[in-house]
Amino acid sequence: MAVERWGVATDRGRRRKSNEDSFLAAPPLFVVADGMGGHAAGDVASRLAVDTFASLALHPPIGVQDAVDAIKEANRSILGVSAEIPERAGMGTTVTGLVSVLVGGTDHWMVFNVGDSRVYCLQGGQLDQMTIDHSEAEEMVVAGQITREEARTYERRNIVTRSLGTDPGPVADSWLFPSVGGERFLICSDGLTSELSDEQIKQCLLADPDPQVVADELVRQAVEAGGRDNVTVIVVDGADSPGSSNVDDTTSPKAPHDR
Repeated sequence: MAVERWGVATDRGRRRKSNEDSFLAAPPLFVVADGMGGHAAGDVASRLAVDTFASLALHPPIGVQDAVDAIKEANRSILGVSAEIPERAGMGTTVTGLVSVLVGGTDHWMVFNVGDSRVYCLQGGQLDQMTIDHSEAEEMVVAGQITREEARTYERRNIVTRSLGTDPGPVADSWLFPSVGGERFLICSDGLTSELSDEQIKQCLLADPDPQVVADELVRQAVEAGGRDNVTVIVVDGADSPGSSNVDDTTSPKAPHDR
């Protein structure tokens, strides 16, 4: 297993009455789900998604197709509860995660995503966003209508274009790359990235070798910066990772794009 150590922290923030984020930290599988729907029970949707992955984590080893199937099963579960309980109709959630899998007998990382929660990878002092946001703000950036910095405060930045709880189910993004050692990953809900810039996140990830210390600090900074949303973070260090050491970034995994 490519995972060495990890840390988790979550907070409801300063403006929300409840925390609709859910998470799973069950090596080799790490998941963050950001529920949507408010009175339509976003917290229930996120928990259903995480529970589906928790069942998967009980039966290692986990394969690539297992993770893909879990996303589909989570969507079916949310739709089923929505149909049975009218008050929960329309609930949904993002889901994003990281899992260590064996491919051809070699440790690989699999990153998967539906929605605008994110996975980042820090290696060699370089921070790469490994996922692509499924959001209106991201579409505006791609279309050249707003800049990436403007997207952080765009008035409709919370509108996601893919989520669990839809029929037909969403197409999940996934990426697979070999474990090279020394990686530090961040899995987070948008309550973090809406408050802190990538540079602030990077500096925090570099600041301490203990992933729990870093997770706690990231959440603290996000809440102090405004705490307009629930915030959840998981920090994962790969095996043989020195945490904040300066590993040669020529072996860094390729990200879909840099932020």
